[in-house]
Amino acid sequence: MLILSILGPILGAAGLLAQDLQKLENVCSAEDQDAFGLTCSEEDPCPVYLELSSVDGFGASVFVTGNLHTQDTTMFGLLLASDDSGKTWTEPVKRIRSSALGQVQFLDPQHGWISGMKLDPLPRDPFLLSTVNGGEAWHQTQLFADADFGSVQQFWFDSDSRGQLVADRSQGKAGHFELYQTSDGGTTWTMKDSASEPIKLKSAKSPDTANFRVMADKDSYRVEQRTASGWETLGRFPIHAGDCK
Repeated sequence: MLILSILGPILGAAGLLAQDLQKLENVCSAEDQDAFGLTCSEEDPCPVYLELSSVDGFGASVFVTGNLHTQDTTMFGLLLASDDSGKTWTEPVKRIRSSALGQVQFLDPQHGWISGMKLDPLPRDPFLLSTVNGGEAWHQTQLFADADFGSVQQFWFDSDSRGQLVADRSQGKAGHFELYQTSDGGTTWTMKDSASEPIKLKSAKSPDTANFRVMADKDSYRVEQRTASGWETLGRFPIHAGDCK
């Protein structure tokens, strides 16, 4: 099990109003260019784009998942976090190379989970990040015992120990989905069913009842929270996150 508790790069515009763009730091280093085989220069830079996937939280704590990618390469999965309703933002875990982070669920102020997968370039080696202390530390658990193609389509926890997960194993085969269950908070998973059609978890939260959402416009993503009077913007992040040069 990999323990992730490294404080990542602090966002460049931390502390600004939610309406201001909050840019990421250290989007692409020379080492990153070499690792991903990118041929970029000052004269011909390679744009790096931010893609946000999911958001959830509890109280003033907000967690947003996504990835950084070029036109052809997924570079890093990343997690953005705020503990003051979007006034400041940090990256509480080290960026995960060649990966993307997807769904995030917080059951209570302490217990949360995030799905992820490797992309090289096909989805493979799905995993979960879990926290039992409100996001101060995250533990990574692989879904499959051996390296294999697949991704987490959906998961849901109804207690700090009991959860279900649907894996999409369709890569290389026509429609193959598997249902897993855990009784230890996601440390171990047991397959319970398989089907040729997507499996829907009845207990999963509907977007219509969610307290947070990610919205995209032409140039940026907005992280929003539901309030009594509507949706409040907690943060805005540019889709063009930076360049490799």
